[in-house]
Amino acid sequence: MKPHPFRLFLAVAVVSLAVLLALPKKEMPTGYVPDPVGVQIFLRSLDQPYFAQAGADAMAKATHKDTFLYRHMDQAHQARYGTPFKVARQGIGDCVSWGAMHAVYCAESVDWTQGQRADPPLLPASEPIYGGARVEARGKPGDGARPVGGYSDGATGWGAAKWLKDWGVVYREPVVGRDLTTYSASRAKEYGAYGCGGQGDNGKMDAEAKKHPCKHVVAVKTWEELVAAVTSGYPVTIASSVGFNTTRDSDGYCRRSGVWMHQMAIVGLRFQENGSPRDGALIINSWGNYVGGGKWPDDMPDGCFWAEKKDVLSILGQGDSYAIGSIDGFDFRELDNGGWLAQ
Repeated sequence: MKPHPFRLFLAVAVVSLAVLLALPKKEMPTGYVPDPVGVQIFLRSLDQPYFAQAGADAMAKATHKDTFLYRHMDQAHQARYGTPFKVARQGIGDCVSWGAMHAVYCAESVDWTQGQRADPPLLPASEPIYGGARVEARGKPGDGARPVGGYSDGATGWGAAKWLKDWGVVYREPVVGRDLTTYSASRAKEYGAYGCGGQGDNGKMDAEAKKHPCKHVVAVKTWEELVAAVTSGYPVTIASSVGFNTTRDSDGYCRRSGVWMHQMAIVGLRFQENGSPRDGALIINSWGNYVGGGKWPDDMPDGCFWAEKKDVLSILGQGDSYAIGSIDGFDFRELDNGGWLAQ
């Protein structure tokens, strides 16, 4: 007896659907490359390599105050661009530059809300940071003559930190004949090979970056350093192999899961003694609105999640995380970052 045509079609459709569901989901791009030797060389170049030294005033005066630095970012973005701040999405394995870019924008936004800057900041461009981290920060020529950085993706956390400190920031605007207003994955790939400014730049964008240096960049290795940094308005880039799931629980936390060779940034803290279910840090990612589930507070940006203290300590313990200071360093600041946008 021949099978009915509809039944045969239905069986094929069911099998095809099962095959599709069994296929692995496309992985999000990461791009962090660990380099413990490079970290130590970079730290030896700093007069005060750790936040406990450079931020001694903040360490001495820090309190466990729930802190939401993304609110400063949103206020600055509203003032500069007239729209809320949103987490965008990286296109290649240039996560190190995105984590660094978010931290710089956060630090400059806090400087502005605290009256240390006259105007709300422009968004930093990630592509120059990526190129600088892969080429100039590693001692390779950044004249754009040859693709000395290579075309493989990835960079080190210390490379971005060194680039920001010894060179600086280029912003999302037309610069030296290049329009950096919007992110370009192909531009990031080019800059990663040729250095900041890309092929044939001849060092012009390096010179532009040096007009806006991040003079105060130091390593963060302990929870106490992280607390002192973030509660005084100094975000922290975090690079590690620690991964997380992609659904927040009802309190906004993602649990540790898998391996992410990835750099992100910490822009908030919450404490159990203040009513939180557990101590945690708010992490801003660079994958757009990729994560679902609960939020806390309600105005928490899409594309962010809370991580528990123990998981954050695992990240910091890998030794490639850095606080980005203000134009005046790492002094203690009493921030008003409470209920600006909370619903």
